[in-house]
Amino acid sequence: MLDEMDRRLVVATQAGLPLVPRPYGALAGQLGIGAAEVRERLARMLETGVIRRIGAVPNHYALGYTANGMTVWDVADERVDALGEAVGALDFVTHCYRRPRHLPGWPYNLFAMVHGRSRAEVEEKTAQIAALLGGACRAADILYSSRILKKTGLRIAG
Repeated sequence: MLDEMDRRLVVATQAGLPLVPRPYGALAGQLGIGAAEVRERLARMLETGVIRRIGAVPNHYALGYTANGMTVWDVADERVDALGEAVGALDFVTHCYRRPRHLPGWPYNLFAMVHGRSRAEVEEKTAQIAALLGGACRAADILYSSRILKKTGLRIAG
């Protein structure tokens, strides 16, 4: 659980670290605590899983990854968790979720996001997922992004 200072630290860093030579010092000044305490609090939140990482967030569009396909899979419900873990472990899968089916029109229960520089690259990666799923896959499709309406991670209110 976050105490008030942890919360203030998350709010102060959730859009990124200050781009200054000593970012932890800048945060310390902003929050009225020492830079060592900033580092200790961030380390504890990383260790406990409150925050997942501290690092650069690349803009995949700016890097040329303009083909973004949410691959959707119909696999047996009793195997979806194990198969989802295997698919999620692939280095090119950025998000992997189990979701409910909406029959009869939507049979898919496993979702995996794949990015590529072209649709052909996404389809090649999708074929790798299909090979991994093997006979467990009954149907699949790729839903390509056509426009970004909003893209951000979770933000907590300050």
